[in-house]
Amino acid sequence: MVNLRQIADRVGLNFERLVHISARHNQVIATRHRSFIAAHVIGGSIALLVLPVYLAVYGQPKLAEALAFSWFVSPIAIAIFLSWTARYEAAHLISVANLAGLVTYAAAISGGLNSFLIPWIIIIPFEAALSLSRRIVLAGICLACLALLVLFALTHSGMLPEPRMLVGDWRAVTMIGAVSATVYAGGLAVSVHRVHGESERAIRRGEERYRLLAENATDMITRHSANGAVNFASLAAERLIGTPAATLLGDGLLERIYPVDRPAFLTAISRAAQRGTATNVEFRLRDDAKPRGDEAALASSTGTVWLEMRCRPLGAGETELHAGRRQVVAVSRDVTERKAHEAALLRMRNEAEAANRAKSRFLAAMSHELRTPLNAIIGFSDILCEQGMDDLTAEQQHEFPRIIRHSGQRLLGLVDNILDVSRLETGSFEINPQPLDVPDLVCSCHQAMAADAARAGLELCLELQDKMPEITADESACRRILINLVSNAIKFSAPGGRVTLAARFTAAAVILSVEDTGIGMAPEQFSHLAQPFAQVDMSYTRKHEGAGLGLSMVHGVARLHGGSMEIESEPGIGTRVSVILPLKPGTSKNRIAERKVVPLRQPA
Repeated sequence: MVNLRQIADRVGLNFERLVHISARHNQVIATRHRSFIAAHVIGGSIALLVLPVYLAVYGQPKLAEALAFSWFVSPIAIAIFLSWTARYEAAHLISVANLAGLVTYAAAISGGLNSFLIPWIIIIPFEAALSLSRRIVLAGICLACLALLVLFALTHSGMLPEPRMLVGDWRAVTMIGAVSATVYAGGLAVSVHRVHGESERAIRRGEERYRLLAENATDMITRHSANGAVNFASLAAERLIGTPAATLLGDGLLERIYPVDRPAFLTAISRAAQRGTATNVEFRLRDDAKPRGDEAALASSTGTVWLEMRCRPLGAGETELHAGRRQVVAVSRDVTERKAHEAALLRMRNEAEAANRAKSRFLAAMSHELRTPLNAIIGFSDILCEQGMDDLTAEQQHEFPRIIRHSGQRLLGLVDNILDVSRLETGSFEINPQPLDVPDLVCSCHQAMAADAARAGLELCLELQDKMPEITADESACRRILINLVSNAIKFSAPGGRVTLAARFTAAAVILSVEDTGIGMAPEQFSHLAQPFAQVDMSYTRKHEGAGLGLSMVHGVARLHGGSMEIESEPGIGTRVSVILPLKPGTSKNRIAERKVVPLRQPA
């Protein structure tokens, strides 16, 4: 049994090949071209098939009748024209004009207004309707009216020839003309329905493809009016910023953008709408979703999302103009992770630059710290070498070696501090924790620094809490902590002041502190003092000597013991530096550089 569907598919495939290559990219256009070509080729072929029947009934046709049959075959030529040029409207206009001329001519030679082909004139506007063009339909109506006027004029002028039909056959022939016109009109209606159905299906398939892309794309797609209002938002909005797409319509998206970023957002939309060029913009907005990962947490802990939006204007045929300006379609993607990495890189670069500047200042300042004791060592050594001990007075014989020894010890302490800080930074500083008697340590440090405090005109006080427990720590490292702190307190205190070395304890830790009545520090001055090479006064004309390594070393050693360092200070009143050491390793949190400013009371 013959499968009619397979035959129809094969016929459709054959007509598909006749569609011009430029019309095949769009399924709707290709369907219209294919239907036009198929209808005209089939119509011309039917005329060729009717020719033998006419010859059998009426015999050899006259010249006028032969011309009419040739005209019936002309749709094949129009189909070839569309296949070669892809000019759809032009082909429809030619087809309508051809039908109007054919019907007018055939009616003229078959009785004029009394011709059985008069119903075919009504078909002319229906033929034009297949083009889906208002201009072609108006042209078809005008041609149909013109055909009636021509036939009316010819009929009343008596210029028409006598038809070859018998009077007895007239009613039957009229019925044939009406039925054929009705059948052709039905075919046109079916063609219009088929073209319309194919167009709707193609449009739905296209919409489904675009909807599938818009709903599953990771980027958010939005359409905006010229003032930035959102007319459409894809479902990716909920994945991107944690809010349903419907809440972004109107000014919903603008309200979520940070106020400082709104001008850039609106400017990009306005430029795309007015100038007709693509623009890019980056902005921040609130994220209503829960944290999505480490990257989002790294970028911000307050639900901030960075978006990069690329917007371009819609073409004039894609949407209606609003206030004389085109609407804008935008594609936005989440660049929060990239911004976080950029911020991290910028922070690392700033830290590296700050460290480089600090080391440069340190090296410049170190020239003075090294030159002063070296000059003393070299100068007094030259005196001893040139003059000898016999030419010096008894006082000079004791004073010069003492100065050389003091300068050497100063250099040795400076080198030791540099090496300690270097080992702390590289992680090679080793401590040997052992049971440590805190009162003995504090008293020995007080005795060692008492002479230096007396020479500076300062009172060195000692405060110990009763029943001080033992701690597990490195005695040498803890001694260096206290010596550094007391040395700094003496250095930055004016004569007549007081330095207090104290030790107290809590349930979990021992607190060693050194308090002075010196110059004090402002918050912006001491926030970086735990870093190597940092000093309160970083200028080259500073009044106080030192390389800025003491507090850095104290902080590092305290951390190695599982403790921390705190600084309390107020300008003009004094400074208290406290080192918190756990009673046993692991009983105190390893806090990194906990520093705070607390106003100190004026000492009594």
